[in-house]
Amino acid sequence: MKIRVLNQQDMQKVFTMKEAIKAAGDALAMYSAGNTDIPLRANINVAEHGGNSLYMYGYAAPAQALGVKIVSVYSGNAAKGLPVVPATMVLLNSATGQVCALLDGTYLTRARTGAVAGAATELLARKDSKIFALIGTGGQAEGQLEAVLTVRPELEKVMVYSRNYEKASAFAKAMEEKYGEKFGVSITAAHSSEEAVKDADIITAVTTANNAVFDGTLTKKGVHINAMGSYTPDMAEIGEYTVTHANKIYTDTNEGVISESGDLIQPMEKGTFKESDVTGELGQLINGTVPGRESDDEMTLFESVGTAVLDIVTAQRIYERAEEMNVGSVIEL
Repeated sequence: MKIRVLNQQDMQKVFTMKEAIKAAGDALAMYSAGNTDIPLRANINVAEHGGNSLYMYGYAAPAQALGVKIVSVYSGNAAKGLPVVPATMVLLNSATGQVCALLDGTYLTRARTGAVAGAATELLARKDSKIFALIGTGGQAEGQLEAVLTVRPELEKVMVYSRNYEKASAFAKAMEEKYGEKFGVSITAAHSSEEAVKDADIITAVTTANNAVFDGTLTKKGVHINAMGSYTPDMAEIGEYTVTHANKIYTDTNEGVISESGDLIQPMEKGTFKESDVTGELGQLINGTVPGRESDDEMTLFESVGTAVLDIVTAQRIYERAEEMNVGSVIEL
């Protein structure tokens, strides 16, 4: 059995962000059409080592994508000089059930998480958007930035905010060097979330915050917001005002967001928001079964907690390109 092994450099060599955005949209469209089998992720507690091992798996028949992403969370790894959240994607040949590829799951997660926000932004943000506010400068931030710039190349300015201004400034400088000239955009750090969001046409929050990271009353009419960080009921980076005043709200998967994202769960528990207030899944929008933005004044919100269908479809597309280009190494078992 031959297995192709792809590291981050291999994956970047064969797959662009534009292709990742297409894969993300296709994956959610398949999911919303009922053409996938995506069980709830399994979580195994490894108490004696202070860790958790999560398994995100499924099958997307239209893409012939079958696999499992193994993600572990071991906070003690930092002291050992190891990644706190190591991840590996195991891809199978759907026709034979044999493992055909191993991919760097950490980079895959970063790429597909940025890509799904890019897909939402492409569909929902105003076409004349000029200012983008990025809140959060962690491991997922660069992918979010690249994806939004890819689908809205008309953007002129990016404001980056983090609670640590020095970190935000360093991130903005590095991103300016990497993407500034390519996209013709200035990227600077904001001293406050208010400064970042007040004139923004697009806002992406990608943090692990338990409380709102910006004041929704300060956002302008017609803003599109990507909420990418909240994946537990305790995490709520988007405030109640924003959730209850958004004209349309979309999810990557309704089941996942309603059961996992504190952004929506907390207002639901207060009685200020209900599940029926969700407009629909992004895949439903792509499939034409729910409406999209209907005026330039509407506030649109995209909530994402992540789903295995994004991993398996994106991984399959990357693997197919790597096979065509003969990139990566091949091992035999």
